[in-house]
Amino acid sequence: MNLVLNNPEHQIIEEAQVIESDRKNFIEANTLQVDLEHLKNECIVPVFSKDNECTISHYEFIKYTEDVIADVLSNSIQLEEQIRVSHIVKGRIPSAIGKPAKDLSEQEKTLYYERMAFVIEIPQISQVINGNRLNLSIGGVRAYNQENLYGKKSIEKFKVFIGFQNTVCLNLCISTDGLAESIRISSIGELKSKILELINGYDRKKHLENLQELSIYSINQDQFAFLIGKLKMYQYLSKEERKDLFPLSITDSQITSIVKDYYSDEFFCSIDGTINLWKLYNLFTEANKTSYIDNHLERNVSAYEFIKDLAKCLKSGEPNWFVYNLTMANSAF
Repeated sequence: MNLVLNNPEHQIIEEAQVIESDRKNFIEANTLQVDLEHLKNECIVPVFSKDNECTISHYEFIKYTEDVIADVLSNSIQLEEQIRVSHIVKGRIPSAIGKPAKDLSEQEKTLYYERMAFVIEIPQISQVINGNRLNLSIGGVRAYNQENLYGKKSIEKFKVFIGFQNTVCLNLCISTDGLAESIRISSIGELKSKILELINGYDRKKHLENLQELSIYSINQDQFAFLIGKLKMYQYLSKEERKDLFPLSITDSQITSIVKDYYSDEFFCSIDGTINLWKLYNLFTEANKTSYIDNHLERNVSAYEFIKDLAKCLKSGEPNWFVYNLTMANSAF
């Protein structure tokens, strides 16, 4: 995949139709925002305890991803990352052993974050969908809780994605082919190779076409209410009953958030009870921001595939367990 920046086809901007808003976070949950220098200079690097071999640090992961992007773009552009971290692990230097915590100086404290997620936006490659500017974005997740740090150095796990970020709300739009959720590597070279492989395998044109199509189809208030009821019921179905249904990944509190935003979201609420699937999709991805870092990307992809499946059924009139009277909703919004 060649991310050409000077091709007009890759930057379809209709300024009069673009909705702007204050910047938000691409994930909330219990995360904190940090910068790259903090990860580089103020965080220790965990090791595998049996042989004291270093893991690949959060800082290295982000920098190597930026290196791959720079190589692919072959353009001199300034990359700006958004970094969110959670589950801080605190420690202290050996000379501070036994010292009361309240008396520790900053130089005596150590820390690192168990989980980290980052997004690198590439605003030079963007498109407007339903009045929302989407910027191409590449990022990843590292969760040390998924590593066996008590053993010897072993294969390390990373998650990397490429997709789009809605600049209105910073919701991520990630497709199945834009996510590598289980990259396992033993060296930096392998990591960079896997990131490049993901970028080359991502079908940006198809993804954008699918996102654009979501705004064509809509559901009314009765269908939305039916959908919410089915989402609530789905969580309590047996494994056998779920077998032939879409494998949805969503929590009860996120469903509640979707209902709230259906009425009150500034950009994606319904109008007279009717909501198109593009807006519904953004209600799902907005609710997904409350997911923990280590399952945020998978749930984001699940939301995309679920809404895309609804659009397919609306288009064909096929029955769907989650929504009734599909043929009545096959109208533009």
